[in-house]
Amino acid sequence: MTQVDPKAVVLLSGGLDSTVTAAIAQRDGFRIYCMTVSYGQRHAVEVERAQAVARALGAAGHVVVEVNLRAFGGSALTDDVEVPKDRTQDERSGSIPVTYVPARNTVFLSLAVAYAETLDARTIYFGANVLDYSGYPDCRPEFIHAFEAVARLGTKMGIEGRAIEVRAPLLMQSKAEIVRCGQELRVPFELTHSCYDPGADGIACGRCDSCRIRREGFRQAGVVDPVPYAIP
Repeated sequence: MTQVDPKAVVLLSGGLDSTVTAAIAQRDGFRIYCMTVSYGQRHAVEVERAQAVARALGAAGHVVVEVNLRAFGGSALTDDVEVPKDRTQDERSGSIPVTYVPARNTVFLSLAVAYAETLDARTIYFGANVLDYSGYPDCRPEFIHAFEAVARLGTKMGIEGRAIEVRAPLLMQSKAEIVRCGQELRVPFELTHSCYDPGADGIACGRCDSCRIRREGFRQAGVVDPVPYAIP
């Protein structure tokens, strides 16, 4: 049975992928309720960008949840570990990078499920992508399907037969395809932030894996990236 006035929770980091994902959720007919997690990340400027994106998209709601993953560390994003720079595509396709945050997406999706239950929303949109990254284990389809099973078994909604679906529409798309999709949906690219190691002024470094992947994607898509970088 189709929901009246369908709602969806969108995990919104303020980055390119999550912003395009939010626009896709709107295109799919959902009223979007965005959730951003401030987890002690090195690139905390993305929280501000997420707030700007949510306003620009006209989200029905937006919550910022604070979870201090820096208390655990274990990642270049949450600890005093150097962010890799100037790596080639071959280098990025090797082992799981030091920018992987232990269990981050498990934590994020759990919070999104909690938010969805309060809204009676049966859909979560998640900007996971496996093609452009070197095997983050919590971006794989197997993980997403397994998490849906957890949500079905461990929530009131699931027990009552109203299972929560996790949609990852960008999962198998290249960064260039994501950029083209965003352009079609008139995504405010200028508000997004992808850099793992921005300067004190919030300007993207242009050299970390995330910056390089983003810049390559815009170049391959033939679209101008409106975001400034510390290096040309």
